[in-house]
Amino acid sequence: MALALIHHPVVDKNGKTIAAAVTNLDLHDIARAAKTYGVEPFYVVTPLTDQQHLVTEIIDHWVTGVGARYNPDRRDALALIRMQPSLQAALEDLHARWEAKPQVVVTSAQMAASDLDWNGLRRLAAGERPVLLLFGTAWGLAPELIQAADFRLAPILGRNGYNHLSVRSAVSIVLDRMFTGPAGDES
Repeated sequence: MALALIHHPVVDKNGKTIAAAVTNLDLHDIARAAKTYGVEPFYVVTPLTDQQHLVTEIIDHWVTGVGARYNPDRRDALALIRMQPSLQAALEDLHARWEAKPQVVVTSAQMAASDLDWNGLRRLAAGERPVLLLFGTAWGLAPELIQAADFRLAPILGRNGYNHLSVRSAVSIVLDRMFTGPAGDES
């Protein structure tokens, strides 16, 4: 299983397709969650060259620079990040790594219709083909990405109807449910 944090195409609060900015916290926290659960690679997808440069600088600092010596655990996590200019480039890279066409699973707090629950995701990941989980920044993945995906994962539901998690929180919850089950028990 692999992850992709999509910065374009995503939507803003008005539903307009945009390119969102990369945040340092997302890189660190999602990389650490991916490392904890053994998920790799972690793709960061943005077509914006200044944002690609920022991601590269952050990775270099923590993987080969001063940060690598300061915090080896952080180095190991951030080494999972692969910068890609598009989802297509990430899919091609994943296909080349695993020599199989990836199955794309999208996530969204606003999913109108889903066709994959937690048990279904576990079964999919246990199969022969790689799985790429897509997470959107800003206000979520653009409709065309959701429509083009192989599967749509059911949204994370809380207890009171409020559903506006940070993407880094959502990634952690999805990975935990994927690998330990909804009740936190090993499945």
